[in-house]
Amino acid sequence: MKETSKLKPNSGALLVFILTVGVFGIINTEMGVIGILPLIAETFHVTVPEAGWTVSIFALVVALSAPVTPLLFSGVNRKKVMLLALGVFTLSNIISMLTSNFTVLLIARVLPAFLHPVYVSMAFTVAAASVSKEKAPKAVAKVFIGVSAGMVLGVPVTSYIASEVSFTMGMAFFTMVNALVFIATILFVPSMPVKEKLSYGEQLGVLKKKIMWYSVIAVMLINGALFGFFSYMSDYLKTVTEVSYNVISSMLLIYGLANIAGNVIAGKQLAMNLVRSMVLIPFVLFASYVCLYFWGEWITAMVVIILLLGVLAGYAQNTMQYMITDAAPEAPDFANGLYLLSANLGTTIGAAVCGLFITYSGTRYSVFGSLLFLVASVVFVALRVRAKQSHRQVKL
Repeated sequence: MKETSKLKPNSGALLVFILTVGVFGIINTEMGVIGILPLIAETFHVTVPEAGWTVSIFALVVALSAPVTPLLFSGVNRKKVMLLALGVFTLSNIISMLTSNFTVLLIARVLPAFLHPVYVSMAFTVAAASVSKEKAPKAVAKVFIGVSAGMVLGVPVTSYIASEVSFTMGMAFFTMVNALVFIATILFVPSMPVKEKLSYGEQLGVLKKKIMWYSVIAVMLINGALFGFFSYMSDYLKTVTEVSYNVISSMLLIYGLANIAGNVIAGKQLAMNLVRSMVLIPFVLFASYVCLYFWGEWITAMVVIILLLGVLAGYAQNTMQYMITDAAPEAPDFANGLYLLSANLGTTIGAAVCGLFITYSGTRYSVFGSLLFLVASVVFVALRVRAKQSHRQVKL
């Protein structure tokens, strides 16, 4: 009886669960098409690189709108904003299901991308606000499970449905998830008007804080290290470890499941000591990438290292999000938008830098790009910790 009561209507646990599934649907819509690009090319009679625009144009719009749209909607009733975002995602996926025109498909991908940062940043904010301050990191960590699941499970599930049935049914999977969350939000999420509406100027004022800039740059660098290598992990396993595509798929799944485990661990650890988590992440990641470089040919070692990297990635994502929102507790929506911006910039720059190492030195040296990012991140993490300590001393 005690467990079921935790999920009663309007309870914090049910709200966090709905947000987690909602974020899964949003991320799934963004990332799920990665596994069916050849099928999109075949269905719409375009080349595979042209089909790749369904991924890149979505990501580009998310990166550009991340600091803007959460700010614009920060004063609107949160339930209404959630329903707007979920409604647009559902409608856009229906259009994607029915259209036979590639241009219309791209437009249907662009429109929801503008509201992606709004829903995700608001999900973090609402999850944190639904529980006590001490339990906030755990609540946010649960929402991050939706992010990880969308990236890990969305691609293979969509690929399986689309390849076994059709592209239309693959899009139907996106539609169903978003529609179910839309209905659950109507039924179980209470109205959440913003009680203390901050002006845009007050929210933009957080950019005057040194601690915010240290946090943004640190997040960009750490995420660049994580996703710089992850972007080429399949190529690394194929070229350096020399394993089959089936083994690569299995190891990517291990990475993804470990990522989810890292989210759970982070939720507990961040509540106890944020500073320790911030300081340890760059050093542990650095050691892991060094091991990756030296033991990349050994499949057994690679399984262990990739398992560890998956856990660290999930742990780091939570730490980075908390690092930025802790720097601006007075403007949580805008802070979460800045997190999404810095994370996406880090991903883009990290993939480019690691790609340069591959171009000029070979796939094995892609980890050098990640190592450079981590060395730089240590400086800004240290500055961020120092700024926080100075702020506390001033308050005292």
